[in-house]
This record gives sequence, C-alpha cells and structure tokens, in this order.
Amino acid sequence: MHSTTAPAPDSGTAQATPTHCPYCALQCGMGLSAGPGGVRVVERTEFPVNKGALCGKGQTAPELLSSGLRLTEPLVRDAQSGALVPASWEVALDRIAEGLSRTRASHGADACGVFGGGGLTNEKAYTLGKFARVVLGTSQIDYNGRFCMSSAAAAHQKAFGLDRGLPFPLADVSRTGCVILVGSNLAETMPPALRYLTELKENGGKLIVVDPRRTRTAQQADLHLAPRPGTDLALALGLLHLVVTEGRTDEDFIAERTDGWSEARAGAMAHWPEYVERITGVPVPTLREAVAMFCDAENAMVLTARGPEQQSKGTDTVGAWINLCLATGNAGRPLAGYGCLTGQGNGQGGREHGQKADQLPGYRKLTDPDARRHVAQVWDVDPDSLPGPGRSAYELLEALGDDIRSLLLMGSNPVVSAPRAGHIEERLRALDFLAVADVVLSETAELADVVLPVTQWAEETGTITNLEGRVLLRRQAVEPPPGVHSDLYVLAELAARLGVDKGFSTDAEEVFEELRRASAGGPADYSGISYRRLIEEQGVYWPCPAGEEDGPGAEAAEGAEGTEQAGTDGRGAPTADVPATEVPVTDAPTATDVRAPARGAGAGAHHPGTPRLFLDRFATEDGRARFVAVSHRPVAEEPDEEYPLYLTTGRVLAQYQSGAQTRRIGELNAAAPGAFVQLHPRLAERLGVREGDEVAVVSRRGRAQAPARVTTDIRQDTVFMPFHWPGAGRANTVTNPALDPTSRMPEFKVCAVRLERGGS
Repeated sequence: MHSTTAPAPDSGTAQATPTHCPYCALQCGMGLSAGPGGVRVVERTEFPVNKGALCGKGQTAPELLSSGLRLTEPLVRDAQSGALVPASWEVALDRIAEGLSRTRASHGADACGVFGGGGLTNEKAYTLGKFARVVLGTSQIDYNGRFCMSSAAAAHQKAFGLDRGLPFPLADVSRTGCVILVGSNLAETMPPALRYLTELKENGGKLIVVDPRRTRTAQQADLHLAPRPGTDLALALGLLHLVVTEGRTDEDFIAERTDGWSEARAGAMAHWPEYVERITGVPVPTLREAVAMFCDAENAMVLTARGPEQQSKGTDTVGAWINLCLATGNAGRPLAGYGCLTGQGNGQGGREHGQKADQLPGYRKLTDPDARRHVAQVWDVDPDSLPGPGRSAYELLEALGDDIRSLLLMGSNPVVSAPRAGHIEERLRALDFLAVADVVLSETAELADVVLPVTQWAEETGTITNLEGRVLLRRQAVEPPPGVHSDLYVLAELAARLGVDKGFSTDAEEVFEELRRASAGGPADYSGISYRRLIEEQGVYWPCPAGEEDGPGAEAAEGAEGTEQAGTDGRGAPTADVPATEVPVTDAPTATDVRAPARGAGAGAHHPGTPRLFLDRFATEDGRARFVAVSHRPVAEEPDEEYPLYLTTGRVLAQYQSGAQTRRIGELNAAAPGAFVQLHPRLAERLGVREGDEVAVVSRRGRAQAPARVTTDIRQDTVFMPFHWPGAGRANTVTNPALDPTSRMPEFKVCAVRLERGGS
C-alpha cells in the first residue's frame, strides 16, 4: 500500500474504494484505503487499462491530500497590505460576485472571462460552460486543453467527422502489426501504457518512433526517426510519396471509403524522398525502411502526441499522418487506424461538454441552431440568449486587462503553462479582478484577488473520459478537510449571488443526469451512460445513446432525433438497417465489443457503448473519410544567425504539467528537482559548456536558465527543456505563441533560440 509515508502499493482490495488516478489521460485504476495511517493506494488489477500498474505519480498521489500541502481556507487580497489573507467563504464568494458584477455593469458581459482545465471532471466542465453562458452571458470561455489536443481534434473532425482521441481500445495497440509513434515519450508521460508497445513487439509487431530526441520510448523502437523539430509534416508527406511510388496504396479502400485522394496524392508527390531528407534530416534509406515496416504489416497504426500537434501547422501535420493511414487502408477496421494520445486526465471529456470557446455539451457546435435549441431547452433558457463563439485559450489570455477585465479561473496554471508565459503573467496582473479555484496555491493563484480551496480527486465523486473515449467514475474515498468545498458548490453559490438560483446542482450525479440529457443526440452522446453502469461495467465507451432502460436520458435521446444524420446515429455507428456484427478480436477490455447498434436497436436494452469507431462508416454525412490536401511549410520561427538553434519542450517522468501538484510531493521532487537544458556534446564543446554548467536559453521573448545536461540522445541543432517549473527555469518564458490557423494551438514544440554560458 502507499500512504503519505510512501510504502509500496498493496494488492489487497479489502475496504478500498475503487477509483482512478488524478493525473494523465490513461486514468489508471486504483483503490484507496483510508485509515489511521493515512490514505493508501491499493492495486486494481482487474481494471483493464493498467491492470494494477501505476507510475510514481499515481503511487504518491494521496500525499497531496495532506492539509500541509494544499489550500484549506479561502484567501482574499487585503487592500492595505496587498497580501492574500484568510477569509470566510461568505466573504470570498461575495467578493467574486461583486467583482464579476462590477465588470459586467461597466464593460459588458464579454469583459468577464472564464478559463477552465483539462483536469476538471465532466460534471465540472459542463457546469463551468453553463455558468459562463447562462449566468455571466459571456462568450469568453476556453480552457487549457486547447494547448494539448486541439490540433488532433481538428484533424479528426476534418478526416472522420468525429473527434475521439483513440477510436479503438488501447489493448488493440499490442495486437496490430506496426505502430508509428509520432512525438510521444510514453515511457515518461504514461509509463503504464508502455506495456502495450512491449507486448506489440513480443507479438512480432514493429515499433517506429518519430522524435528529435532518443527518449526512453525511442530506445524501445525497431526504427527511430529523428527529424528536425517542426518537420513532421514533411516527413509524413515523404512517407506517403514512397507508398505511392512503391505501389503500396490500398486502391479498393480508397475508392470505397474515402474522398479527396487525387488532391492529397498530388501534394505527396511534390515531396520526393531527397527533398524530404533535406528538410527533415532523415536519410532516404531510413524513410524507405519505415515505409516497408508499415506497409508489410497486415494491420498498422499511427499514434500522435504533442510533438507534431503543438505546432502552428499542427492540424495539417496530423492530417498528413491520417492520409498515410487512409492511403494504406489502415482505418475503419479492427487493429488499424489513426489515434491521438490525449494528455490531461480529462482532456477527452473536457473538450466535449462546453468549456471550449465554440462548443456546447455533447460536442455540439455553438453555431448550430439545432444544437442551441436542444441545449437551451435542457437549460430552460432562450436559445437566442446563448452567446456565440469566443476567443481561443491563448487569445483569451492575451486579451486580459484589455477587452477582458475580470477572470474566473479553475484548474489551470497559465503563469507556468502558457506560451510566452512572461507576457501572460503581465496580462494576468493587468486584470481588474482575478478569482482562482484550485487545490494548491499555484503561481497563478498567487496573483489572484480571491483564491478558493476546492476538493480534489479522492474527496469527490465525478466522471472522467480517458484517452480511449471510455467514460469512468471516480468515487469519493475520503472527506475533504473542513473549509474545503467542490467546484460545483462554488459555481452554484456564485450563480445564486448573480441572480440565477436554479439549475446549478452541487450533487455530481444530478449534474451528470443533466449532462446526459444535454449530450443526447450529439456527437459525444452520453445519454445511455449512468453512474450505475459505470460501476458495473468499469466504464462505457461513448457514443452511447440511451435505450429504453436508461431513464431520463432515453427521453432526451428521443427528443434529439431530428438533429441526426440520415443513415447514421451521427457518430459513424450504423443505423438499424446495418446489422451489428462481432469484431474479430477476442480479448478486448470490455464486455461488449460490437459495432454500435442504432438508438432503439434491441428494444429495451442498454446500448453497449462503442469501443471501436468507424468499422462500417465514418461519421461524415456520406460515411466516407476525407483526405486533406496539405503541403510542407516552415515553422513560424526558423533558426537564424542570432538564434541558431531549435528549442523543443516536454515532460519528465516524475513531474506533471505545470508541476503545481507534483512539485509539492517530496519523492517526486527528489527524482526531478528542477529544470535542465539537454544538449548534444558537440554543441556543448562548441560553447564550452560542461555537464551541470548553468546555461541560458534565449529567444525573442525572453530567457530561461537551468543546468546543462549533455547527451548524445538529442540532435546537434536542438536543445530540450522540460516545462514543469516557474521562475528562472520556466521554459515557457521562451516558447512561441504562434497559432495554428484552424485549431488555435500555440507552437510550443519549436522555436529559435541561442544558448549563453553562465546564465544571467
């Protein structure tokens, strides 16, 4: 077992509450046992995603439940001293309501901003979006998940008509024939998932890793491609060129299930191998070897993560990798396809239910009149009262202190996590009013006028949706400390103070029941999912429309039928005239492994959920996938004489995201105590830098300073920094906020820098 004194996990399950890890999108199953010695982690070997395995972050997660490490009382900014001082909940909530009301009265509703997080439960994300649009009447809401999966989401929508990170269970990865893993270091970011790649190789499959660094994950690869940062688009186009010239395309699949091939093919043919080698630095023989591995496999997959996605051309880059899958027939069938490895704990669910700038619950579009009418009916408001789309995350943060005068922020730490972070810190300081609800006093909370202490994972019940699209139930295991309330309580109390005293429940299950109704008939349909089913089935994959046994969700589903597409339930699942058939995979991690039947198919029965999407049709109007014609273009900021190097950023094993939580845990801090700058020995020799020397990474936006870590595991033209720390080692001081034109994703993963010895 694991407690705050850090003993090892126990395999016993007696008296343990089954729940899930608070960190990444794997949402590993764990049990929590509370006793006199503290809260202990207990293995849940029966949960299929991790089968009991946990990384160090999961094992030490209960330590943050300690009152000494987290907030336990509200804080307000003292007008005379300027310090944050303890206050009652009444005073703190009144202060927030007054600040937001004052802004609305003086500057209008859109002068109030709301910023959410990818770690919020589905219930919180749903309520936050409802609060912004119904109570504040503002369009200015977005969340930090925009910084994570938005480019992949946009590419998914273009190609398939639906965005779900993985359209298949993780277990399928170990049974395919070849995986191209692009820009992911699973061994450090999602350690329990590494077993799927290990099993892939044990089963005779091949692993190709694309990364400018030889990471722990790349060390496991059969083939490692190390392109220049920002050239993943050219690499994908070069591989597709070779697929075409070597006669490796699946012409039957292309003809029967896709559109747009001729334009995409023309784009690929303009990227011949030698040209791609000049752009990427990947030798032509290595390109040919990668194509042979991928195409020789009976089934193959491409999985991307933040490497190719966090670029100013991230949507096109992911689209090019999807084109490779479509051209080879590796989509829309078992054990093959494209998938995105979602990062944050509820990064999938968080982008489905309304905290994005352009979105309503159920992954509905805010600009769709039918969607507005449906959700407005659930919320009991006039559809015309709902504001339109607002700014994306970075654009919202950049507008602070100008068009946006007050901000309510939940579950995010942009002082550390936003690109050009020094500038964003200045914008936060320029606000008339800032309120933050968080578990800890983060660097962003330190700037607030009011800080509210809220419950965390083990102290509350709520749902999350993991990277597979599997909706899961986190169950409360312990009581929160006195003086700590949930985010749902915060929003309900603020709504009442701002004149809306109905429609904001503090009970998570009641909120989920409303979410079911609001999502019914939408692309991310949860109407057939209930807390009871989540407990009994260890999660349910969406889409899962309501059957006749599914209570209030069934009525909502019937009422939404007018918005569905003919011939499909709106998500690529077949309708009643397409028979549900077994998928020929026997050991999938779910009790039901069938193509999703139509709403109403099997009268009275529960819909089984949809582990695998697109097996009969894609979620487009005509059921056909779309190739997207793309071409290579440079990153927003290429190296030059003044800034001759590439900087790329990422995570390390012992820390998570902005580090606001993990930096408070002694065992994790001991393993990763601070930032560093990774560089190649030849670059270090040129600069006269030795291991451990202080170096500064300087860009047009600022400088970050940290000790040098010299290794041959990185390209000679590239340096790397992890982004978990504030202060002098804050990597995001340096990063470039250039935005993808479609997804509005900032270009975290590549910018031009120089190195200076000795720091500042």
